[in-house]
Amino acid sequence: MFCKILSGGVTGIQAGFVWVEVDMDSGLPSFTMVGSLGNEVRESRERVGVALKNTGFSLPASRVTVNLAPADRHKEGTGFDLPIAVGLLQAMDYFPKEATEGILFLGELGLSGELKKVRGVLPIVRAAKEAGIRECIVPAENAVEGAVIPGICVRGAENILQIVDCLQEGVDRERILPRTCVDRNRIMADTGEPPLDFAHVCGQQTAKRGAEIAAAGFHNLLMVGPPGAGKSMIAKRIPGILPPLLEEECLEVTGIYSVAGKLEDGQALVTRRPFQSPHHTITQTALIGGGKRPRPGLISLSHRGVLFLDELPEFSRDVIDALRQPLEDAVVQVARLDGNIVYPADVMFVAAMNPCPCGFYPDRNRCQCTQPQILRYRGKISGPILDRMDLCVELKAVEIQNLQGGRAEESSAKIRARVEGARMLQRTRFAGTMYRFNADIGAADVERFCALRAKEKKLMEKLYESMGLGARGYHRILKVARTIADLAGEEWIAEEHLLEAAGYRLV
Repeated sequence: MFCKILSGGVTGIQAGFVWVEVDMDSGLPSFTMVGSLGNEVRESRERVGVALKNTGFSLPASRVTVNLAPADRHKEGTGFDLPIAVGLLQAMDYFPKEATEGILFLGELGLSGELKKVRGVLPIVRAAKEAGIRECIVPAENAVEGAVIPGICVRGAENILQIVDCLQEGVDRERILPRTCVDRNRIMADTGEPPLDFAHVCGQQTAKRGAEIAAAGFHNLLMVGPPGAGKSMIAKRIPGILPPLLEEECLEVTGIYSVAGKLEDGQALVTRRPFQSPHHTITQTALIGGGKRPRPGLISLSHRGVLFLDELPEFSRDVIDALRQPLEDAVVQVARLDGNIVYPADVMFVAAMNPCPCGFYPDRNRCQCTQPQILRYRGKISGPILDRMDLCVELKAVEIQNLQGGRAEESSAKIRARVEGARMLQRTRFAGTMYRFNADIGAADVERFCALRAKEKKLMEKLYESMGLGARGYHRILKVARTIADLAGEEWIAEEHLLEAAGYRLV
């Protein structure tokens, strides 16, 4: 007997459908699986066979062939266990063929027949909804994750027996496997711990101003200063002043975390902008993504959020330079023989560094570094990476008056209000375009969205010559100036906006 069961898989973060074809015929007993299979999929034969035996279903002494179509697409992961088991049971007439029509099955089987959590449920359910599939049956642990996609029925099963009962003719499915429902308003509400507050950062007004501009326009930020100046404190508080994730952005970020297996148990959506701060010993693959079995790297896990590299020169030169293309294109492309995998990587890159190995240059009373040591230390950061930093701010040691509570510091809530005001202006400006923030503006549209009047054009000509700017540096000054003007509520970029933006490229 022959039957087909619909399932799905992911390549990168893109979901695709897979038809699990099961043929059970007379002949020498065998169990053959074909269809360009990875190791986990090949091992499904043993998992499925034992799981069915332990739940009371015995495979007949037949010739069984399982094909995962299309055969030219490589299949990986453990999510095909359930559709293979359902196909085998259907071939053995445990339920009619019509029972599985219009249903997508996905899940890993334990040897006892229980269904275990798998990766990539959200993008697969989203693709199923767009394709007109009416129903998905997934492990109970993944049900909430899939149910955030509106317009499709998602049922969460604990074991294979529940699914067999659910597929019997004439049964009430809602009683056996009720539809998983989620309160989208409750999920979108941020109920986690409050983010760190800028009110706890003493002094450093210039650095705070730089962080505010960076957050308003989603610009890259580099902070340079001695140890203890507050670089890390400021960076960790930036997510608290960023605009909240829109619903579509939540789905994007959650899809990446789902594929990477980073969603917490019972978590439906990632509702806060991500913040990733890797140790300087991180490898290029872990940061950028890829590997033998490609997975998103930390830069993709920072999508729509902040990637913070503390002590930037301590990272490997190769690791730092690997950021060039993702920071420019907002995607990571991993090349493989069977095709390219694309991971999104639209991040706000924040980095911090000391001015020298000991951290106290140019204070020669404290700095004992030689000039070659300083040059070698700074040389780990290439010119192209520095050129991609929209803002560079220099921090000095914190003054004692600030530490002793000499003045009240501005809270993150006040800064965030200004950032969201600037963001509203950008949302209006970029309506109907592919852009969201000023940092997104492409070179072809800089003159359109960052138009200058005659006086400002002459100033930019002088700055271009005196600062030795290239095209990228010129465009980045204009985009930062556009953000500064937005924070001031100004329609046009003025001279003071350009001068402030240029000042952030002098460090």
